[in-house]
Amino acid sequence: MTRFATDADFLAALADLPEPDRSALDAAAARQGQLTKPAGSLGRLEEIALFMAGWQRHERPRAERIGVIVFAGNHGVAARGVSAFPAEVTAQMVANFRHGGAAINALAGACGASLNVVALDLDRPTGDIAQAPAMNVAECLNAINAGAGAVTAGLDLLIVGEMGIANTTPAAALCAQSYGGTAADWVGRGTGIDDGAHARKCTVVAEALARHRDQCDTPFETLRRLGGREIAGMAGAILAARLQRVPVLLDGFICGAALAPLAAKTPAILDHCLAGHCSAEAGHERLLRHFGLEPLLRLGMRLGEGSGAAVAAQIVRAALAAHNGMATFAEAEVAGRL
Repeated sequence: MTRFATDADFLAALADLPEPDRSALDAAAARQGQLTKPAGSLGRLEEIALFMAGWQRHERPRAERIGVIVFAGNHGVAARGVSAFPAEVTAQMVANFRHGGAAINALAGACGASLNVVALDLDRPTGDIAQAPAMNVAECLNAINAGAGAVTAGLDLLIVGEMGIANTTPAAALCAQSYGGTAADWVGRGTGIDDGAHARKCTVVAEALARHRDQCDTPFETLRRLGGREIAGMAGAILAARLQRVPVLLDGFICGAALAPLAAKTPAILDHCLAGHCSAEAGHERLLRHFGLEPLLRLGMRLGEGSGAAVAAQIVRAALAAHNGMATFAEAEVAGRL
């Protein structure tokens, strides 16, 4: 199980990332060239198959063991009126996840994924980021390790999701700190807030950036000061997946924001990630452009929970079904190349 004893260990892991297996990539590409279809005719499905082959280190990769982990946390900034829902909804939704009643339960089941829910100190909201750091060093490290420890061995594909009322506010702050721009560039409507709440949200993010910007000198410090427990948990899980060479299917804006401080410092952290979808949250399109990732789906979703990525997992499964299940020209006794 991956665990980081100190913030320095976390940063050291980020600086020493495993690479995909080139021989497996080459073997998968050679197989693609022999399948009974014109070269490139399956478009991104072919690219997905090669991506998965490189990280799984196998010519014929699988998507049989898909894991969805939903992290939950509460935010002190929720008291500032930046969300359409009260903070107690976080715990209520965690109960719903555990009873199988949420969208992610249905969508994880549809793509054959297991679901794990990790609730992180819901009775202790983080600090109000406009006034103080979200977490102290120990709290942030504990959240990162909770995420890293939730990644079980042997996964073919990992999806991380979140639940946390008001968490689009720290997500916007993380993105602005990581990639520049004003609060208004990154702040969206979240769960459907009105104009007054949107204005308050922009003010809170601007105040948070002014307070913390000069101290956000490492990815860890950025997560600690501007993030949240569930956000740090997702960052820990994505990094642990990389260390285990498990490919990751990213969900929406908040999932991306968890990765933003890491990717701004070390763009290679994105190499084992596919963007599952582009959400309707205003900053997500902008963030994906900074990441250089083209989403698999654009369905106007903005739920979180890992829901968009769970839908996109069906695309990954289709890509591997074609890659592994098609006949070669020789097997099909088809003359020449199409």
